[in-house]
Parts: sequence; structure tokens; C-alpha cells
Amino acid sequence: MFIDTHCHLNDERYENIDEIVARMRENGVTKAICAGYDAASSLRAQKLAERYGEVYFTAGIHPDAQQTATAENLKIIEELCAHEKCAAVGEIGLDYHYAPFDKEGQKRAFSAQVELAARLALPFCVHARDCTADMLEFLSTQKEFLKNGFVMHCFSGSAETAERLVELGAYISFAGTLTFKNARTLPQAAAAVPEDRLLTETDSPYLSPHPFRGETNEPARVKYVAEKLAEIRGRSAASLAGIVADNAERIFKRIK
Repeated sequence: MFIDTHCHLNDERYENIDEIVARMRENGVTKAICAGYDAASSLRAQKLAERYGEVYFTAGIHPDAQQTATAENLKIIEELCAHEKCAAVGEIGLDYHYAPFDKEGQKRAFSAQVELAARLALPFCVHARDCTADMLEFLSTQKEFLKNGFVMHCFSGSAETAERLVELGAYISFAGTLTFKNARTLPQAAAAVPEDRLLTETDSPYLSPHPFRGETNEPARVKYVAEKLAEIRGRSAASLAGIVADNAERIFKRIK
């Protein structure tokens, strides 16, 4: 029983979702959470969750789309979060990879959505890229809004960063990058995270795991992430999958 806690079935490059979901079932993936990244994609994620029993969704505005975090769109996100299959607010966060970027604008959008998650008693899913110091500082100033927990999606940092995030209440989600042959610090981080904070994801259609690197990814391949994580932790894939399932249902209460 594998769970993909972060995928993008709402991505336009997927032409036949029925086939994607069928392959999920064939590969033992019992649940997948489709992440929104702006108002429109969050609405698409909702429709997919309504269509497929195994699919849940998140609603949020990605830092690359922070300029769309208007009062009108934040209201749409809030309304989507009331849906029974909305597992979290997200994906939200900071991204300093592609210049130019508006750090203060990203922080305003992030803060508004962290506060929204707290008000709705939901966790939130964090996108973080090239922003470790700012992310840690930001979250440290938001402690009053972290009581429902949060997920660091597609974690790519060090063991030390993971430990600091866990202290703040984070669950750490690993993706296909964990399986890459040039992944140096990630295995160390995967070994350091407490067992009750581990999650797996694909971030599909991105980051297809070894041996499919470079191909369009999909939720069925989350098992390769789980298998690598199990190898690092000295466990069987089945036992690791059970741990991840328990963790996912603890942080994402609506997927039970």
C-alpha cells in the first residue's frame, strides 16, 4: 500500500487520467494527493478528486504565482479548502531559483496562506527552492500558525535542515530525487528524519525516479521512492509503506 502525497494530475501534459489511475491501482498506490499551484489548477484538482475515489487534493498558490494571490483568488482557495477531500493548503512557499523574483511578495502570499491554513485547522504543503535560510527564519516567526503541522514537499536539503524543520513540526516528503545516483545529502537526510515524520511523493509529472529518470513521471512510480527510502532505513518496502500511510493519515486527516 503506497501513498503519493504530492502529484500534479492536474498538469496539462496528462492526456488520459483514467490510464494513470489504472496504473496506480496496478502498482499498489492506494491514495494520491493532487496539489494545486494557483486558483485554476486547484479547481482542476478538486474535479479530479471528485472523479476518482483514490484522489484527494490541495488548494493553494505557488510562490511563482504569488502575483495572483489576490483577495479574490485567496477567497477561491478558502472555498476549495472547505471541500471534504481537500487535504491541505498548498503548495505554497518560497522559490528564489529563477530571477527576477519578488521575495517580499512571495512572503506576503505565503503568510496569508499559512494563516488561512491555521484558521481552517488544516496542514499546509511547502514548496522551498534556493531559500533555506529565509524559509527557516520565516517558519520560526510563524509558530502560532503551525499547530496543524506542515509538509516540506520534495525535500532536497541536508540532514541538519530536516532536523530543524522537524523541530518546527514538519513532515518531510521525499521524491524521485532520492533515487538519483548523484544524490549525496538526501540519503543522509532520509536516514535522519524520525520515522513518524516520513512521507513519499512523486511530484509527477516531474522528477521521475531511477531507472525512469527523464521520462514523464506518474503516481504509480512512488513505490520506487518508498523502496529506496526503505533501503536507506533498513526496512522492507512493505513496512516502510505502512509507516508512510500512517504518517500521511495523521497529517492529512481528511484522507482517512
